[in-house]
Amino acid sequence: MKKFEEKKFNIPALKGISAKTMEEHLKLYAGYVKNLNIIQEILENQDTPEYARREACRRQGFEFGGMRNHEYYFSHFLGGPKLLSPDSPLYEKIVEWTGSFGSFLEIFKNLATTRGIGWAMLGYDKRTDTLIQYWVDEQHLGHLPDVSPILVLDMWEHSFVADYQPSGKKNYIEDFFANLNWQTVEDNFKKAK
Repeated sequence: MKKFEEKKFNIPALKGISAKTMEEHLKLYAGYVKNLNIIQEILENQDTPEYARREACRRQGFEFGGMRNHEYYFSHFLGGPKLLSPDSPLYEKIVEWTGSFGSFLEIFKNLATTRGIGWAMLGYDKRTDTLIQYWVDEQHLGHLPDVSPILVLDMWEHSFVADYQPSGKKNYIEDFFANLNWQTVEDNFKKAK
């Protein structure tokens, strides 16, 4: 059985998001990887009772989503903040979609304030050559088939409450964008195309 491996992220000091919050957040990510490997063992064991196999399958999407969503999220901080060039294909696609980069930011930040736990995402649909924003509940409910995530913002409380308190959600969103290395988003877009 091939095991999933926890990726290591060398995240620099961030504006507003403390090193302690990031340390705890990375531990949660490690838990998703560990739990996903346990699920794989259950599914590959021929002696696993059928009811346990079904439960493992049901749980697999949550753990897998938790692992992958966090890998996208943490990668956005690598290398420190970097703006998106107005000459880049992603910038041009965003302007084509929303009319201006500022409009996109407003739309996406509004999505991120959705009540409840989950993820604000921007994805690319290769079939229609379209950017799509969407919300993923928990870790797995709402992923769109064939849409590749390119920008992923964690809106679970563990990502911001310790530093911002519940009322500081909007400040966390602003700081996320202040810390964002847009090159990682551009790279995801290129891979998705």
